[in-house]
Amino acid sequence: DLSERLAEFLAKGFHGDMGWMQAHVERRTHPNALWTDARSAIVLGINYGPDYDPLAQLDVHDKGIISAYARGVDYHDLIKKRLKKLGGWLADQTGCALKVFVDTAPLMEKPLGAKAGLGWQGKHTNLVSRKFGSWLFLSVILCDLELDVTPAENDHCGNCSACLDICPTMAFPAPYQLDARRCISYLTIEHKSQIDLEFRKPMGNRIYGCDDCLAVCPWNKFAVPTSEPGFTGQPDGSLATLLALDDTGFRARFARSPVKRIGRDRFVRNVLVAAGNSADCNLIPAIESLLTDLSALVRGMSIWAMSQLDIEKALLLRTQYQSREVDTGVLIEWDRLG
Repeated sequence: DLSERLAEFLAKGFHGDMGWMQAHVERRTHPNALWTDARSAIVLGINYGPDYDPLAQLDVHDKGIISAYARGVDYHDLIKKRLKKLGGWLADQTGCALKVFVDTAPLMEKPLGAKAGLGWQGKHTNLVSRKFGSWLFLSVILCDLELDVTPAENDHCGNCSACLDICPTMAFPAPYQLDARRCISYLTIEHKSQIDLEFRKPMGNRIYGCDDCLAVCPWNKFAVPTSEPGFTGQPDGSLATLLALDDTGFRARFARSPVKRIGRDRFVRNVLVAAGNSADCNLIPAIESLLTDLSALVRGMSIWAMSQLDIEKALLLRTQYQSREVDTGVLIEWDRLG
């Protein structure tokens, strides 16, 4: 069933630019396809629950909202050190062979987490826990021990459709199905090209990831804020400050954060979408300065952001800047001004 669902997901193109999913599809279907000696999977979860309401942040239009999971240090780094320590202890105690994984291999952690009893995959396709709600990082130890099986968790979504209904880009074609190409987390993190016009307004001030479908889940009433200081990082930054980031500034600000993986150009592209949605004309000088940015991705989105805040100025600048452009994508943005 899992193999069939994955094949259907890929056949529909729901994975978008994530070609690595297609490239390693045969290794995703079962842990033994990744390591033939594996006999058991130990699945662990660590709570990263925020101490604030992510949905309330969407009304603060002069700030760029970063997903709760990415505000602290990179979870891969923090969890893997502890996982290796735990794996070392297990190997010493039992003599087993093992491998550890923190979202770094073609291993389907969410279905494994459900089978291990940590929770169930909700209608938004993420794991939901009765104890921690939607806020769990997952990691896996594969070992060659024959361990007792933990009962799987039942699905407790019932008739609720809150996570499906709240999605601003309608990324769920049906319950338990996600079209990543429409998902704001995908668009702001994985998508390397310009963001399609239809998604820019719905993005609001989300500049890295989206927590809407997680935050609205009723099971979060049992969630508690994380006690891990590494996951309680920097607050959202002002759009004016973030627009001014060059590559050096970006690397310095997000040195230990998951945000660093998308690079400065994609990040500023996202910030420009938020700026265009902000209705804050004070941002116009910062946006105008990016019309000559070295990145075509940034230049193209700065045109759109300018047009949202001051269409007359954008039209006046069109001839001046359009004559300099050689990038087709940027020229398209100028042509959209009419």
